[in-house]
Amino acid sequence: MTNALFHLFTRAGAEWVMFLLAALSVASVTLILERLAWFARRRAPVPGLLPLLRAGRLEEARLRVGQLRGLEAEVARAAIDAAEGGPASVHEAVACAIAEARPGYERALSFLGTLGNNAPFLGLFGTVIGVIQAFSDLAVGGPRGAGAAAVMAGISEALVATAAGILVAIPAVVAFNGYQRWLKALVQRAEAIEHALAAHLERDEVRQAALARARPPVTAA
Repeated sequence: MTNALFHLFTRAGAEWVMFLLAALSVASVTLILERLAWFARRRAPVPGLLPLLRAGRLEEARLRVGQLRGLEAEVARAAIDAAEGGPASVHEAVACAIAEARPGYERALSFLGTLGNNAPFLGLFGTVIGVIQAFSDLAVGGPRGAGAAAVMAGISEALVATAAGILVAIPAVVAFNGYQRWLKALVQRAEAIEHALAAHLERDEVRQAALARARPPVTAA
């Protein structure tokens, strides 16, 4: 079994690893561009939204959001619709809106993270196969065996697989970290909407409670 695997690897060489890395690189670049377009269409903040919510001008805020796309707009619509139920209702609506929208923003990010972590190991695996093949050629010896110069050339070619693995990993890691930070910023802006609206509702509740306490009691005639 070991000899069979050895001959399989030495016959295949590191070329198949290079082809696999090339395919993964194409998939990675495609997903990076697709995610960039997704985030770019949904990153624009809604101008003037937080002051409207703090002032309790909910209908103006609803018109300001309109049919805009993006996490901030989706959360704002959910929070405004739940405002009549008080701060607790707004909190639940915002949490549900974020949880519902998050999978769309996180789509394919796990692939980029996994590729970034493992592509160097895949390239190293190709290098190991290439080195095995080179030393196998050297071990053949005799007039038909590979010379030292040819073996060194084979090892240098095998090392290209490690470099290719690192080259594939770097853009994937950079994109993964960048999109994670981007999503975190969007979630923070969405949570700011909740805090702004909840603060207005809490002030309104305090004001109504104060008015109720200041109102003279009704005496029976």
